Amino acid sequence: MSSSAEVDYRLPTNVKPTHCDVTVRTNLVDDKFDGIVTIDLDVKKDTTKIVFNTAGLRLSDVMLTTSGAKSLSLTPASIDFDETMERCTLEFPGLCRRGDLTDSLMGYYKSVGGEDEVYALTQFEPTAARRAFPCWDEPLLKATFSVTMISRADTVNLSNMPVESEDIFDPNAGKFDDTVTWLSDVLASLGLAQGESEKWKITRFAKSPPMSTYLVAFANGRFEYLEGSYTSPLSGKTRPLRAYATKDMVEKMQFALYVKERALPLYEQVFDIEYPLPKLDTLAAHDFDIGAMENWGLIAGGTSCFALDPDSEDVQTKKDIASTQCHEVAHMWFGNITTMEWWDNLYLNEGESIASQPWIFPEWRLHPAFITEHHKWALDADDNLSSHPVELECPDAEMVNQIFDDLSYSKAASVLRMLSSYVGEEKFLKGVSIYLKRHLFANSVTRDLWEGIQEASGIDVPQMMDNWVKKVGYPVLTVMENPNGIHVRQDRFLSTGPAQPKDNETIWTVPLSLLTVNDDDSVVINKNEVLDQREKSIALDASKPWKLNAGTVTLCRVLYSPERLVKIGREAAKASSPFSIEDRIGLVDDAFALSKAGYSDVSAALALTDVLRNEPEYLVWQNIQKNLLLLRSVWWEDAGITHSVEGFLAELFTPLVDTLGYEYSSQDSADTRELRTLAIEGAASGKSPRVVEELRGRFAHCMRTGDESKIPPELEEVAYIVAVREGGRQSGSRQADRAQAEEPHDRGRGAQRPGAHAGPGRRGGHLGLHAAEVRTPDRFRADYGALDKRFEGNYGFQEIVASFRNLSTDRDHEETAQFFEASLNKDTGKYKMRLDQTLEDIQVRSAWVKRSTADIQKWFASRKNAL
Repeated sequence: MSSSAEVDYRLPTNVKPTHCDVTVRTNLVDDKFDGIVTIDLDVKKDTTKIVFNTAGLRLSDVMLTTSGAKSLSLTPASIDFDETMERCTLEFPGLCRRGDLTDSLMGYYKSVGGEDEVYALTQFEPTAARRAFPCWDEPLLKATFSVTMISRADTVNLSNMPVESEDIFDPNAGKFDDTVTWLSDVLASLGLAQGESEKWKITRFAKSPPMSTYLVAFANGRFEYLEGSYTSPLSGKTRPLRAYATKDMVEKMQFALYVKERALPLYEQVFDIEYPLPKLDTLAAHDFDIGAMENWGLIAGGTSCFALDPDSEDVQTKKDIASTQCHEVAHMWFGNITTMEWWDNLYLNEGESIASQPWIFPEWRLHPAFITEHHKWALDADDNLSSHPVELECPDAEMVNQIFDDLSYSKAASVLRMLSSYVGEEKFLKGVSIYLKRHLFANSVTRDLWEGIQEASGIDVPQMMDNWVKKVGYPVLTVMENPNGIHVRQDRFLSTGPAQPKDNETIWTVPLSLLTVNDDDSVVINKNEVLDQREKSIALDASKPWKLNAGTVTLCRVLYSPERLVKIGREAAKASSPFSIEDRIGLVDDAFALSKAGYSDVSAALALTDVLRNEPEYLVWQNIQKNLLLLRSVWWEDAGITHSVEGFLAELFTPLVDTLGYEYSSQDSADTRELRTLAIEGAASGKSPRVVEELRGRFAHCMRTGDESKIPPELEEVAYIVAVREGGRQSGSRQADRAQAEEPHDRGRGAQRPGAHAGPGRRGGHLGLHAAEVRTPDRFRADYGALDKRFEGNYGFQEIVASFRNLSTDRDHEETAQFFEASLNKDTGKYKMRLDQTLEDIQVRSAWVKRSTADIQKWFASRKNAL
């Protein structure tokens, strides 16, 4: 690391931890915890100071014991706390603390389940382990950990490793060690003799392999569990797998357990490395900060990520759970065994694009789904001047928290998928295996991954990939036709319009993935054609169908002439089209994104959508719906355009509803179920009279009788939104009452990370009332102080800031900027990147309205006249 700020922030390396004995006593009755920590240190250089991380802890009885022929026990001459840097400087380490179990969603915190059941769990990533115990809280400084938990005897203790022993505390048993002695002293100091309160127990867990502090985990509560197992295809060993939750949730963990049982052996085969721990648990918590966490041996996450009613056939919810579970299981290798040296290489953990779901659930066709779940989000996140490279300097904790975004997750995954397609999946996975084996239980940087894939593939990976991860942005490929073929030019794509020279210096190595069609109608995809300069000419017969970026594997936009786009669209609409589902998804998304940025007209994107009205595939329709709803969102204050877009939605989706109906069957394929749901949602968002009336009738029946059988789980969201929108105050009150009665996992179904692995919520809200798009910013302004305190230091606050991006006028931009710059004298450093991106998004939407309003009005008017 080169910057002085980064050097100042990072801990000195003259003293490193090698092993930590952590003892935590949890008192759920009083919301308190305390404990002792013994840390073995390797002193690399003589020093008079020892520096480690701590935040919000009270330390006492600090002592250093030296080893050797003459061992000494020393107390520190001074203890200096730096609250800003979250560290402590003293002559020697040694630890003791008592603290409160808060609801901060980080460190060691409390959650509340059904029937007000209180329990406690940890969330340490990225820099919150120091809030639970003093430590060397950096990913490079790996150590082994031995965790001991002291708790009420009627609760369950969990940690990364299996339980070695568990005993009821008995001060008269005659078996004393440091833990028993310490507990006796604590209880005595509190005036509690044995038998005067609930019994305590001491749970000792096995010693862990070397790991970073952010992966340490423990939990205490009245948990129940479901149990399964898997047999390693590499060694034949059978390992237990458990899914833990509170009593009200545990039966809903069966599907998550099923996914885990099948994912583990597949990942062992993919990486050619056996899972190294004796067990792997999953814990579902009612209160969790966006998504899930890959704690080694104890995955944790929100109930919305893991809980599913055993009788539910909701395909989208199953996909969300499977995606999250598989992502966290993959981390057991890609991040936990081999960990990035520092947070600037976070994508080495989060950008893993190897997913086992396609093998577990082939009927879901998840390869094309990657485009809507990651590829699109990567493009949208990286198309502005306020974006940042995937590999980004992180000099302090404030910056570290901000990089858990779509660039570290979705862009990283997308460029790795692009590399995999270019070199071939088999060679790519072989290279990943080489990389992991060379850095088992150690740390890595970007070049280590590139070297592994280079060895397996024989290509110069750094030369191809460095600009994709070290530079900001991605290219737009402008395609011009000539008598001999095509001429392709690359420039940086920006949502604000064509890049100025100062912002257009990067030349990417772009796999063009050129699709052509032979005389016998066979499709050929040339993956060897690469654009590694500003522009080049390619010979081809343009009279036959062709397309760049076949399969939408390269992270770029492709700009065709309007005439070529129409030809490609007509070819894509044919039943015998040479263009895949992935191609059609990419065509639609490129057309709208290019119009948003001013490279082309919105009317061209709308015309392409009109051509594809007989499209059979759910994923293409999903992308069409998202982009039309984006138009409605941007122009929500323009009643005329809003009405036109809604009419177009109704026109496109109502025929699908007529074909597919409202009833779900266990015999339906996954695509049929999802397309039915999407069609009903799309038609309802367009206020289709027939669909709205049907949904209102089903809701009315539910209100009259209490019978919800006419509202399948897939239609709950749309039925209640329509009822609120169309039914007035009474329906709104009913919806509010229902929301309060729902389990937390139901209320949060759309608010989990991509993968969260993935990132911001991506499912919910697309049917919301227009006013809902500005309610979150309005409420944020009113409640800033409380929200800032409530979410201080965690990820959720940044997503609240990002909600302002739904605004669309210059006035909105000015008011938002002024609010954050001046009002309440806010410290915006902790979310500056997200704020900058949000403000730029508002400007982009405002510019789009000014530029394209007349074009959209003209297209709808001419279409109306033609009908």
